[in-house]
Amino acid sequence: MGTVAPGYAGGMGTAAEYASDGTTLVEVIRRFELQGYTGQFMPVLDEGASGSDAGSGSDAVSGSGSLRCGSCGAVSGAGSFDLGLLRRTEGASDPADMVAVAGLTCPACEAKGTVALKYGPEASPEESDALCALEGKAGPATPPA
Repeated sequence: MGTVAPGYAGGMGTAAEYASDGTTLVEVIRRFELQGYTGQFMPVLDEGASGSDAGSGSDAVSGSGSLRCGSCGAVSGAGSFDLGLLRRTEGASDPADMVAVAGLTCPACEAKGTVALKYGPEASPEESDALCALEGKAGPATPPA
């Protein structure tokens, strides 16, 4: 694992950064935005997804582990996004409030943005699938500035 900054702890089983200092979700997203990840991506629910969404430019997607780009509307499998940053957080008042924020690049339009995905027992199947696909792409941890 790469260099770990204060407030981060390793050992999550991936190279994702882990905020153990009570950093809020809003603060994490703002840090990502300062690095150019200003757009948004959303998980796609299984029942509403199809590979025929306009502009997807990717293989057919089932919805499970798929994300929709807020810039172009394309739906693509999470594994097809370029992963720039990944950071896990826990709620300061409730450690069960577990969220991972990923800084991604859309494979269809190359827009950079973030997606916030729950992990652990509160995660939906779509969030879990998307996060698993993204974590498989994670490299050495480099905390955002």
